[in-house]
Amino acid sequence: MTTASTDCIAVINAGSSSIKFSVHVLPGLALAFKGRIENLYRGATRFSAQDADGATVGEQRWPEALDHHAGMAFLIDFAARELDGYRVRAVGHRIVHGGVDYSGPQRLDEAVLERLERLVPLAPLHLPHNLAPVRALMALAPGLPQVGCFDTAFHTAQPALARAFALPPAITDLGIRRYGFHGLSYEHIAATLPLHDPALQDARVVAAHLGNGASMCAMRGGRSMASTMGFTAVDGLPMGTRCGALDPGVVIYLIEEQGMSVAGVQRLMYQESGLLGVSGLSSDMRVLEASSDPRAQLAIDLLVYRIGRELGSLAASIQGLDALVFSGGIGENSARLRAAVCRDAAWLGVELDPAANAANPAGVARISTAGSRVSVWLVPAEEERMIARHTYELLEAA
Repeated sequence: MTTASTDCIAVINAGSSSIKFSVHVLPGLALAFKGRIENLYRGATRFSAQDADGATVGEQRWPEALDHHAGMAFLIDFAARELDGYRVRAVGHRIVHGGVDYSGPQRLDEAVLERLERLVPLAPLHLPHNLAPVRALMALAPGLPQVGCFDTAFHTAQPALARAFALPPAITDLGIRRYGFHGLSYEHIAATLPLHDPALQDARVVAAHLGNGASMCAMRGGRSMASTMGFTAVDGLPMGTRCGALDPGVVIYLIEEQGMSVAGVQRLMYQESGLLGVSGLSSDMRVLEASSDPRAQLAIDLLVYRIGRELGSLAASIQGLDALVFSGGIGENSARLRAAVCRDAAWLGVELDPAANAANPAGVARISTAGSRVSVWLVPAEEERMIARHTYELLEAA
């Protein structure tokens, strides 16, 4: 298949109340513009878009809330106006869960959507919103190819023991196992690090994707070996509003002894815990770091402590550590959190360069000293570019 220089790949990353999007020009996948629609289904919906230089190229507000279908209809019209002379050849979607069926990008059709909808109980707060724009585009632009890129796919290469729960086969055969998430981010890190340090091609790496959703992944030779997230995206580290790892006995206690409903426990674990729940103030690390409230410091300290515990566990899973990587909104922007994590990881051979860390570099950068046995890196999350790349490669192979 050949493509004109004006062809584009569009990327959609949809959540429960927002649609993030970007458009990448072929063949090099350079960014044309990006933006988001926010407040779907609630209050006044708003839209903003910027070009590759960060200049605003579009803004709009609606007095009433749009749904995913109306949001996608607007984006199609906007792209047609803004990308005059360009043609969207395919749309790539971030889809949180691919189950055991999908270990790589997949062309989306009705049969695939039906299989993915059966996975909704595994990711009830994510998957329905990932699939809604796919359905909308099928109705609005039925001839446009769509590709699903799965956050679980990168982790399908993990050893069987890393994916197993100690449960009877009658249960695990239902698909109850550790899946891992943020795979698109980790895949980007695995591909990027050796470009900046060839010695890390076959290295033992632990990467921390720290944002409103947070997880860590141990990699060896660019392959996922273990992850803090498991069956669902609520496991592992404390997050913006998610509790992270929790003794399952707590759930039983809350239901049986405190009379909480299943829906109430789910809301507690996903929306009322984490940084928000501990601090009682905010899920935003910037707000917590600026606060003098002791509860804000407690929330930060708890996250740092849990990162340190998981780092030790993940290093054990790959029998050592050659590099530590920070990514995601918090990982890329909180020099204070990085310094605290690296201070606690000195026993592993981590020696942070305070000046390099404080500089908060915008791109890929090493922030450890030259003599550090474990190199420490910042690698900006580029999940959208990975989706664009996978979509283009699948389109080319068709």
